[in-house]
Amino acid sequence: MLIPERLLMGPGPSNPHPDVTQALAAPLVGHLDPYFLQVMDETMSNLRVVFGTDNHHTIPMSATGSGGLETIMLNMLEPGDEAVVGIIGYFGHRLAAMASKAGATVRTLEEDLGQVIDPGRIQAELEKKPAKLVAVVHAETSTGACQPLEEIGKIAHDHGALFVVDCVTSLAGMPVDVDKTGIDAAGSCSQKCIGSPPGLGPVTFGPKAIEASNNRRRTPPTWYFDLSLLFQYWGESDGAKDRVFHHTAPVASIYAFHRALQLILEEGLENRYQRHRDAHCHLVSGLEKLGLSLFTPEAHRLPMLNVVNIPDAIDDVRVRKTLLDRGIEISAGFGPLQGKTWRIGLMGYNADRKRIDILLGELEEVLKEARK
Repeated sequence: MLIPERLLMGPGPSNPHPDVTQALAAPLVGHLDPYFLQVMDETMSNLRVVFGTDNHHTIPMSATGSGGLETIMLNMLEPGDEAVVGIIGYFGHRLAAMASKAGATVRTLEEDLGQVIDPGRIQAELEKKPAKLVAVVHAETSTGACQPLEEIGKIAHDHGALFVVDCVTSLAGMPVDVDKTGIDAAGSCSQKCIGSPPGLGPVTFGPKAIEASNNRRRTPPTWYFDLSLLFQYWGESDGAKDRVFHHTAPVASIYAFHRALQLILEEGLENRYQRHRDAHCHLVSGLEKLGLSLFTPEAHRLPMLNVVNIPDAIDDVRVRKTLLDRGIEISAGFGPLQGKTWRIGLMGYNADRKRIDILLGELEEVLKEARK
C-alpha cells in the first residue's frame, strides 16, 4: 500500500522538519554505546533549556506524552495522598484519572469549556483541606484554552503542595518557564510543537518532586516508570559515567528528538514563540474571511491549537474527509464539542504562513462545495 503524504494540521502529530526525519535514518548504535550516551546527555541539556529549568532530572521518557504524565503521577502520589486537579477540558479529566489510579484521593475543580480556572478556587480548596499535589493542564487541547500558571504555582507552594503541569501541547510553542513558574514536575510530548515523531514523553522533575519520590512510604506501583530505576540509566547527575541498563531506549526516536531540540535552539525560543503567535493570527484572519470563528474566547486562546466553530448546515465529517482526500488533516471536536467544532493545529514546522495558506485555500474550496 502506498503511504499517503499528509499536511498534518490537527492536534498532533505535526509534520517534522526534514532534518528531523533524516535523523531517524542515521545508523543505529547500541543503547549503551558511548556515542549514544553522549546524545542522551546533549538531549537532557537541550531539553532543560526548552523547559526553562535547571532540573537535572529532565529526559524524554521512552513512552508517549501520556506515559510521561503517568510517570509523574505514579512517582509523586500513593494511597492516602490528596490531589487537587483543575479541569478545563478532556485532558484535565485524564490527569484526575491518572492521579486516582496512583491511589490518591482526587478533588476536582471544573470550569466551563473554553474557560480557565480562577486561581482563587485553588486557594479556597487548599484552605479547606491540604493536598500533596495540585495539577493543571497548561494548554487544553480539547478546547484551545490556555491556563495561566504562575499564580497557581505560588498558591500550591504556599500551602505545601507540589505543582504539576501537563504542557503536552504548549512546550516549545509558548513559554512554559518551569523554574520561573514554580513547576515541580511537568510532562509533554515529542510530536507537537517540538516537532519530532510520536513516541517520547519529555518530563522534568524539580528538587521537591525528587524529594517526594524518594520519601515515599512504599515503592511506586510500576517498574518501567520508577524514577529511581530510570535515572540509573539516564544518570543520577551531570556527567555520570556509569549507566545501568533499564530498558532498550528507542535510539532512532531519540536521534530525531535530539535534532528537533537543536533546531529549536538554533531558531531561538523567543523567535519560535513569536512564529507560533504570528501563525495563529494569520490563521484567524484567514478563517474570518471564510466566515468562520473560533470557539475559545480571545483572552484564553492558544496560538498552536485553534478550535473552530462549524457553521450551521455544514457536514463536519464530509469536510474533514474531503480535506484528507486532498492531503490535509484537521481534527474533529472532542467530547461535548464533537460535531460542533474542528481543531486546527499550528505546531513546530507547520506554524508557517505558506502551509496555513494551503490549508485555507483548500478549506475555502471544500466549504463552497459543502454549501451547495
